[in-house]
Amino acid sequence: MAADYPDIDIAPFIDHALLTPTATPEQVEQWCEQAYRFNFAAVCIYPSYVKQAAELLQGKNPKVCTVIGFPTGATTSAVKLYEAQEAVENGATELDLVLNLGWLKVGKTEEVHREIAEICEETGQTVKVILETSLLTDAEKRLAAEICMDAGAAFLKTSTGWNGGATVADVSILKEIVRDRIGIKASGGIRTHDQALDLILAGATRLGTSRGIDLLRQRDNLEKGE
Repeated sequence: MAADYPDIDIAPFIDHALLTPTATPEQVEQWCEQAYRFNFAAVCIYPSYVKQAAELLQGKNPKVCTVIGFPTGATTSAVKLYEAQEAVENGATELDLVLNLGWLKVGKTEEVHREIAEICEETGQTVKVILETSLLTDAEKRLAAEICMDAGAAFLKTSTGWNGGATVADVSILKEIVRDRIGIKASGGIRTHDQALDLILAGATRLGTSRGIDLLRQRDNLEKGE
């Protein structure tokens, strides 16, 4: 499928992720430089590096994104809210919030909704809710998506990358549900340029990956016929 769409530029879709536990300030600086140079949508870094990234990208196009409740989503709502507020104070304009999967699975839908809505309202920033689709049934994906949209989320994000990754099937399901009302971020396990294109064609409006530079190199090699 991807081979039929060779002209799509994937760079503006990419959230350039640096979410390894050993990430260093030097790597954060490198990721920010790359995000600016290659016209990526954002850098996605841990909360402890938000202030540094915001200073490095001040006045530049890439947005500063961080993760909230990462990677399990099981911290308390109060902790998530504080983490989100502090991140915004430090310069984050996008928040990738991990859904409380345990609450969703036992039917605590009001609690799930309240947690997301409070963070959306109190921060006033772009919130992408991470569903961790590999751990959900299709019915749970649909339920989670409806809750997130109603609570004010700007994006649904497929995965943290810690429990499987994005699939075309999951993006297609989310696309069917949201019908362009909010964005879809495909994240986790994106290793090839064709895979990235397939996810975009399925409905992804952002791609979360640490391999953005490699994906662009693959594109350049394809254009050269290598």
